[in-house]
Amino acid sequence: MRLVFAGTPAVAVPSLRALASGPHEIAAVVTRSDAPLGRKRVLTPSPVAQAAAELGIPIIKADRLDADVTERITALNAQLGVIVAYGGLVREPLLSTPAHGWINLHFSLLPRWRGAAPVQRALMAGDTATGASVFQLVAALDAGDVFAEERYDIPAGATSADLLDSLAEIGAPLLARVVDGIADGSAVAVPQQGDPTLAPKLTLEDGALDLTRDAESLLHQIAGVTPEPGAHTTLEGARFKVLRATPAEAPPLPPGRVVASGKDVLVGTGTTPLRLETVQPSGKGAMPAGDWFRGLRSSEPVLGA
Repeated sequence: MRLVFAGTPAVAVPSLRALASGPHEIAAVVTRSDAPLGRKRVLTPSPVAQAAAELGIPIIKADRLDADVTERITALNAQLGVIVAYGGLVREPLLSTPAHGWINLHFSLLPRWRGAAPVQRALMAGDTATGASVFQLVAALDAGDVFAEERYDIPAGATSADLLDSLAEIGAPLLARVVDGIADGSAVAVPQQGDPTLAPKLTLEDGALDLTRDAESLLHQIAGVTPEPGAHTTLEGARFKVLRATPAEAPPLPPGRVVASGKDVLVGTGTTPLRLETVQPSGKGAMPAGDWFRGLRSSEPVLGA
C-alpha cells in the first residue's frame, strides 16, 4: 500500500522507521520546517526530516497543511495517510484525499486525554497507566474510531520525556500492524467508549509550582512538565527551576522553606517535604541541589517568596 507519513519530533521516528522497514511504500514524509536550535539558532531539520533523508524518502516541509500542500499530497496518489505528532491539523479536503483517509498514533488510551499533551496531562493528573492508540482521524479532536490500543503502566519517577520515549517504541509496532490490517482488509475500528478528557498544550504557567499544595500533587506536576515547559518557582524574586525532586520522609516544614537534612536538601510543601535533587537558579546551569545550597549566603532560603 502507498502511504504518506506526517510527523515532526523524535517520538515519531520509531513509527517512520517501522513503516519504512515493512512491505508498504512511503511516497513522502510531511514534516514541519527547519527550526532554529541552540544558542546560535542554527536552522535544523526536524528529527523526522533527518530520518526520512537517511531512508531516502521524499520530504515535504510545511508548517500548515494548506491548499498548496494538499495539492502536493494529492498528487502522490497515496492510499493511506499516517500521522504521528506532526504538529498541525489535517482538514478537509486533505482528510478525505487518500482512499483510506488518515490514521493517527496517539499517546493515550482514548477517549482519555484527547489533545496536544496527553502524556504530560496524564502525569500531572497522577494517572498510574496510559498507553498508545491508533485511530481513524476525523474532523473532531481525536474522536475517531479506534483500530488498536496498548496499555502501559507508568513507571515510578517517570517524566514526560521518559514516558514519551517508551510510548513511541510501544506505538510503532502497533501502528505498523494497523497499517498491515488496513492493507489486507482485516482491520476493524470501534467507537471510543467512555467520557473524554482533554489534554491542551502546556503553557509556562502549567510549570509554576504552588508549594502550599500537597507533596504528591507537586511531584505529579514536576513529572508532567519536565523537560518542557519546566517546573519553576521563585527565589528572592528570580525564577528558580526544579528539574528533579523526590519524596522525603521528614517532619513537615513551612511551604517553601528549604533546609539541609544530612546530605539531603528539603523543601516544605502543604504536607510532607520534597527532596530537591537537581535545580537551576536564575542565570546558572543545572546543578545538584546540595551544591546550590552550600553556595548560598542565606541559611534559610524560602522558595516562592
